[in-house]
Amino acid sequence: MDPRIWSKLPPDVVEHILLLLPLKTLLNLRSTCKAFSSLLFSPSFVSKHSPSSSSSSSPFSSFLLLSHPQCPLYFRLYDSNLSSWRTVSPSLPFSSSFSLASSSGGLFCLLNPSSSSFIRFQGFHAVLSDSCLQQGTFFHGGLYFTTPEPFSVVRFDLESGKWERHVAELPPQLTFVRLVSDDDGEGKLYLVGGIGADGICRSMKVWELTSDGVWVEVVALPEIMCRKFVSVCYHNYEHVYCFWHEGMICVCCYMWPEILYYSVSRRSWDWLPKCPYLPLKCSCGFKWFSFVPKLYASV
Repeated sequence: MDPRIWSKLPPDVVEHILLLLPLKTLLNLRSTCKAFSSLLFSPSFVSKHSPSSSSSSSPFSSFLLLSHPQCPLYFRLYDSNLSSWRTVSPSLPFSSSFSLASSSGGLFCLLNPSSSSFIRFQGFHAVLSDSCLQQGTFFHGGLYFTTPEPFSVVRFDLESGKWERHVAELPPQLTFVRLVSDDDGEGKLYLVGGIGADGICRSMKVWELTSDGVWVEVVALPEIMCRKFVSVCYHNYEHVYCFWHEGMICVCCYMWPEILYYSVSRRSWDWLPKCPYLPLKCSCGFKWFSFVPKLYASV
């Protein structure tokens, strides 16, 4: 490798590359430089290189990625491990006509609206909203969607290609509903919903779907945080979307540049620090994604 390229690699990338090498090669690298010698015998590196260590663990940081139409060629990344922001400008051959559509498995999916084509699955076109904000949640071999009022959950089976309505009864007095599934291997489906009347959200709660097919309440959002979130949305809950990120349920709004998140392990709510790199007059269109880099990402 060109030494100029090697010297510019971030330390976590260098460490991950070394983790892929066999032990004999690592021992030969001891005399290369003091930095390598110190790293190779550090307790953290030895534990990661150990055969007993989990192959699913990643030495990379995980990021919350913010995309905005006013800055199409720049991504704002929040490092979940270091609790810090950074700005990245990908060196990719695309123009401002492309937008970031999704992030999964260490890959970005870029969308060109002028040249994209989609397959429309028949069966529930009259039930699902045509809103571009409608997103499916993958869980147990299917895509789960929530319908407009009267709220319900429908599922598209990816193997059979058929739609079916989920039979679990939803909690009462819902003003909006969103679905989130964890991708940490535990196989849990969560429902995030507002509780109120006449379309006005007075509280927000999270439920978990049990093995018996019943929604069980997990936690409620504190009142003061709920007031802020409702004021951000202006009671327009179509702009609310949710996703899973490294043990957190993230609740976002296209109108607001902040993330409200619930840590499942700590059982606590919090706001993500506001990005300092956004333009002062940044309007709506804030799109957040979970991004976990991988050296080997299958396409």
